[in-house]
Amino acid sequence: MTAARWPAAAAMPIALWLASGTAQADLWAYVDPQGRSHLADHQVDARYKLFFKGETTLDVRNRANAERAQAQAALAGTPLYRNLTDETLARRYAPLIEQHAHANRLDAALVTAIIAVESGFDPNAVSPKGAVGLMQILPATAERYGLAPDARQTVADKLRDPGTNLRIGTRYFADLLARFDGELPLALAAYNAGEASVAAHDNSVPPFGETRDFVRLVQQAYTLARPPQDAPGPRVRLTGRKDAK
Repeated sequence: MTAARWPAAAAMPIALWLASGTAQADLWAYVDPQGRSHLADHQVDARYKLFFKGETTLDVRNRANAERAQAQAALAGTPLYRNLTDETLARRYAPLIEQHAHANRLDAALVTAIIAVESGFDPNAVSPKGAVGLMQILPATAERYGLAPDARQTVADKLRDPGTNLRIGTRYFADLLARFDGELPLALAAYNAGEASVAAHDNSVPPFGETRDFVRLVQQAYTLARPPQDAPGPRVRLTGRKDAK
């Protein structure tokens, strides 16, 4: 790896941070005029320069597995946990999830987590607000993505089809990720409460119990849905669709 060059006095707190057990794979840093070091796991702005890239000597796998154990402890015994660990459900929709997640540059495990929380893998689920299917999509949202009624079916009817639901839902969620710069909690909050609600709260998770529970549960489910050695923390950054506005 190639590290940025820093004055010895400034590099010392960075080295201590790397040894503290909290380092991420990438470390960005800058030193302000007062000599204080500022650290982040991504480039917050142009002042931050890449100090370290790649795995450190820290046991990153153990940290990921600890996060997985925490998520398992939080969800054990719940219907959500049973759905996530039901191999029959996993096999039933896995090919469609992989297909549409890949098409929209999403992690299939994330899509699985959203489905587990939203519908419990029930393609006929309908929420009190009228959201339909595996990813619980409102007909008005589906219409924004070109789904239209015909002589035989309404938009809600069409959303009960798993393939159609996943095609619309993954595209919508990828657009939300792109809009919120890959910040997973914000994209999840927008998926639950609406984009305008997140924007109205200064691009933060709105203070609604339902929304905050949704963000927490999906992130916990996402940790469990991934292979144990790859389980991410809640700050994982994803890109979403390449052509999203």
